[in-house]
Amino acid sequence: MRTRLSVNVNKIALLRNSRDNNNPDVASLAKIALKAGAHGITIHPRPDERHIKASDVPILGDVVRGFDQAEFNIEGNPFHQLMNLAREYRPHQCTLVPDEEDAKTSNCGWDCERDYSKLSPVVAELKKLNIRVSLFMDPNPIQMRIAKDLGADRIELYTEAYASAYNTRQRADVTSRYRDASLAAIEAGLEVNAGHDLDLGNLSYFLSEVPLIQEVSIGHALTADALERGMSRVVVEYLEAIQKGNIE
Repeated sequence: MRTRLSVNVNKIALLRNSRDNNNPDVASLAKIALKAGAHGITIHPRPDERHIKASDVPILGDVVRGFDQAEFNIEGNPFHQLMNLAREYRPHQCTLVPDEEDAKTSNCGWDCERDYSKLSPVVAELKKLNIRVSLFMDPNPIQMRIAKDLGADRIELYTEAYASAYNTRQRADVTSRYRDASLAAIEAGLEVNAGHDLDLGNLSYFLSEVPLIQEVSIGHALTADALERGMSRVVVEYLEAIQKGNIE
């Protein structure tokens, strides 16, 4: 199995929004990423529209639909504006994230036991819309069975702790937490995605140690790399890192 790469274009939109024009063009760069071999595009529209705007959603959806087998992933808090976007634009996948409106970035996973009653109808509605549901989760094996009971198809492992530990003595211990969580999710009948602070330095090791990752969503590091070397070249570099991790 080869892990798929979904390019998160939020930070491209953030740069664009610093001026009153369309430069850089988020849709054009998403198309370049897909032409270079990326398997999908991820966006995380927030209520304040500090990066992706509601008006970007149909444009990017059309870009993705122009590529066979590419997938459109909309992530965000379902209790903000996400559900309206999902109902209207029907992405292939919705990744539900418990971020607050004033959060700088996603910073925790769901507590499925605590949030069960409010998540359950959301997941059920998305499933009726034929949208794959992924829950953003900390690497806690105990939570995975509850996520499955909620009706989720996948979980996305929140990998900030892994990235922070990568160059420290704690790397092996922290990575083992992700391996255990992934195995627990798979045993529960879930597929597993991963994302947050993954980059060219830490991606291959993660994929070699944590089994059967279906998809990685990468935005911040990939965008920073693309500023130096160009989007097309950088997407190829990430695909090569994925291949290396899948083989090792």
